[in-house]
Amino acid sequence: MICSLSHLKDQDLDQIRALEAELGQPLLAFSCHDLKPAIVDDENLKKIEALEKKLGMSLLAVKP
Repeated sequence: MICSLSHLKDQDLDQIRALEAELGQPLLAFSCHDLKPAIVDDENLKKIEALEKKLGMSLLAVKP
C-alpha cells in the first residue's frame, strides 16, 4: 500500500481548515492506494534517483 498527499475538493479543504483552526494544529490529508513496488535495475534506479534529486521529491516505480 502506498500513501500520498490527497487532491482535495474545495468543500473538503474548507472542512479540514475549520478543524485545523479548532485544534490549533495543521493537518495533512493522505490517500492510500493498493500498489506494488516494481523491481528496478541499477541503471534505471540511478535515473530515478537523479530525477528525485532534481525535483526535490521521492519517486516510486510501481507495477502496472
